[in-house]
Amino acid sequence: MNKTTIARTVAGLMVVASVGAAYYLGQHQGRQQSPASASFGRDTSGASGAALKAGDIDPKTGKRILYWHDPMVPGQRFDKPGKSPYMDMPLSPVYEEASGGAAVTIDSRVTQNLGIRTAEVKTGRLEAALQVPGNVAINERGIEVLQARTSGFVEHAYARTTLDPVRKGQALAQIYAPEWVAAQEEYLAVSRMDGSLQRDLREAAIARMRQVGMTESHIRLVQSTGKLQPRLTITSSVDGIVTEIGARDGMTVSPGTTLFRIASLATVWVIAEVPESQAAPLRPGQTVSATAAALPGHPLSGKVDAILPDISAGTRTVKVRIELQNKARQLLPGMFVSVRFDAAPGPDRVLVPTEALIRTGTRTIAMVASGQGGFSPVEVKTGAAAGGQTEVIEGLKAGQKVVVSGQFLIDSEASLRGTTQRMTAPTAASAAGASAPGTAAAPGPEHQGVGRIEALTEQSMTISHGAIPSAQWGAMTMEFGAPPAGMPKGFKPGDRVRFRFRLDSDGVATLSAVETADATAGAKP
Repeated sequence: MNKTTIARTVAGLMVVASVGAAYYLGQHQGRQQSPASASFGRDTSGASGAALKAGDIDPKTGKRILYWHDPMVPGQRFDKPGKSPYMDMPLSPVYEEASGGAAVTIDSRVTQNLGIRTAEVKTGRLEAALQVPGNVAINERGIEVLQARTSGFVEHAYARTTLDPVRKGQALAQIYAPEWVAAQEEYLAVSRMDGSLQRDLREAAIARMRQVGMTESHIRLVQSTGKLQPRLTITSSVDGIVTEIGARDGMTVSPGTTLFRIASLATVWVIAEVPESQAAPLRPGQTVSATAAALPGHPLSGKVDAILPDISAGTRTVKVRIELQNKARQLLPGMFVSVRFDAAPGPDRVLVPTEALIRTGTRTIAMVASGQGGFSPVEVKTGAAAGGQTEVIEGLKAGQKVVVSGQFLIDSEASLRGTTQRMTAPTAASAAGASAPGTAAAPGPEHQGVGRIEALTEQSMTISHGAIPSAQWGAMTMEFGAPPAGMPKGFKPGDRVRFRFRLDSDGVATLSAVETADATAGAKP
């Protein structure tokens, strides 16, 4: 064998040896992994994070860790960090709070992955709280009724059709009044007399002309001209439209006969339909703005005239009468308008985005960011809402930050009912996920599995178990609450056990029976 052949042989043996050594090291390191790490893909990138367990103090926050959980499936609790068996994301630690409340602390990376957003609580006033439709109607306070004051005949009617526009002082009809002739002749005869009685008789004659229905302007006309004025010209007293005509050529009229009805359009009414649930804050005198479909780009201003005691049974709306200025006479009866009610006058209120509120039906809750990834549920009392903002009467103050997206995932149980229960009766046992002795398991189907005890306390038992199809669980390490009769005796970490358990409505697992897996009978609760 020459030297070249020997060199090639030695080089080949060295390559084979290197590959074998690499394979051996890989297999040896794989066997060194703990079952819990393999079961749910623990993230071992940080040595300090991998060494932490339930009950330890987190060096980053200085708080005691109660357990880890997946915010998307918060009912399942883990005693060690790692990756979630349900989602491709790290488990999130839940810390013990000094206040004993239901606050939750979430790592900043997890917060970003969940898309959690916050908004600052501010003070201010709501925007226009309400926008409703309405129709233009005649302002009845601007209607003028013209009646006959004496018996007579209509010689000529100038206004002949309703809805005709008229101007102030415009002639509407001419009436011949025979009764006026006698009263005027009496006055003219007295005015030509001489003597001391002339003054008294003159005053009596003027009173007589008033008695037969002559107006002051007509009386002055007789006095200034010294001639009979038997005809009366009826004129409009306002600018507006004719809504009623009672005088026609040749008609005989008597005192009290309605000759014309004139409606002024200087101001108009808008009858708006407001849902009864939103009518309570409205008040007479409240300012409003309106836009008419026939007048785009022309904003109109007005105020609430009255809230009418009339509710539509079909639409459950309240009629609100609004007075709008109409100096240009552009708004006509029957037009459609859209009315916006401005915010009621008053001091600034605490405002939060409406989406930040969690409503349970019995209470309203907001998740408040307390800093360093901490979130706490706070019960609030709310007022009016508009434009995506809601008034907060009690519970929050300006400057705080509330969660507006992802608040349902922050709660350690991802259940509003669980949040409110911990708010009203938080205990260390419930925070740790353990059931107190003597507490009955929540009703539900019973599941069973086989595994090894990893840790044991009086309130809980941590078990590394295989897949449990009935609960739709994969292999994992789980913490189980003590059975109703208390934790059974005679078990220690490392024992293989067969166990049965139930899940309550919040997904918390509570043992119902435990026995050794190597015997048909064992210790039972």
